[in-house]
Amino acid sequence: MWNIGDITIPNRVTLAPMAGVSNWAFRLTVKEFGAGLITAEMVSDKGILNRNKKTMSMLYIDEQEMPMSLQIFGGDKDSLVQAAQYVDQNTNASIIDINMGCPAPKITKIDAGSRWLLDPDKIYHMVKAVVENVEKPVTVKMRTGWDEDHIYAVENAKAIEAAGGSAIGLHGRTRKQMYEGYANWDIIKEVKQAVTIPIIGNGDIDSPEIAKKRLDETGVDAVMVGRAALGNPWIIYQIVKYLETGVLIHDPSPREKIEVCRLHMDRLITLKGEKVAIMEMRKHAAWYLKDIKGNGKARKQINQAETREELVNILFEFVREVEADMKAS
Repeated sequence: MWNIGDITIPNRVTLAPMAGVSNWAFRLTVKEFGAGLITAEMVSDKGILNRNKKTMSMLYIDEQEMPMSLQIFGGDKDSLVQAAQYVDQNTNASIIDINMGCPAPKITKIDAGSRWLLDPDKIYHMVKAVVENVEKPVTVKMRTGWDEDHIYAVENAKAIEAAGGSAIGLHGRTRKQMYEGYANWDIIKEVKQAVTIPIIGNGDIDSPEIAKKRLDETGVDAVMVGRAALGNPWIIYQIVKYLETGVLIHDPSPREKIEVCRLHMDRLITLKGEKVAIMEMRKHAAWYLKDIKGNGKARKQINQAETREELVNILFEFVREVEADMKAS
């Protein structure tokens, strides 16, 4: 166990916030596989202040998700503080996280997300203003730098700590890298050694062995799993158990994968209604099938599915075919 402010985190495996993915249906499904901390997808400060219907629906948190973090983004100090105050006073989030990592041009052009990485002084003043106006612990999710010529990870981390930030989630890529290339864990280690607040290392954590190696090499307080959990919440459980016991848990069977996919889908339908949920579930269902041999035909069919019944039939017909092939061989 470790702490972010006064919030106790039960283990060293956390789930990254992913735009367009980390809604309640996905988060709760991953939480049930043992994630110590989960973070919601980023929410616009202006969307909160304007009470935008879609934005407000993104603030929904289930008590079963606790402890959990709600992430906000913005480039203007006043609106960021007001949004943080709303989250502080009107949601049951355990932690308020500020996004300084999103590389998308539509975010950086409004002076938000990874644009902050170029200005440690701005980081200090923005984080300090939020910390002074809320009760919940404030954390930051950031990248190592803007590009290879502008890596201010240590300076930025020190600014966050000095401003009263309670922890930092650090993605080992620059903004320029987006999601390409490799995460630089040497920089993550430098940051961990430079500050006393908890550091959560993020980037290329795709196996229990890699998770343990990164924790041991860098001394970070926890690891953050992102894309490796898409269609594969089992990786969270596998990492947690490996860190606790040294035992590698076997991968799920195709049928186990499809059963969890169906659970995820039904939660998404509850959250967004069948029509919208099935459109969103197409990508998730494909992710659940990604490591199952011979999934090409099923993945094409998934992209045509429009109802829950259609999607369920495609998934379970595929599983029956896979199981028949396994028996035959």
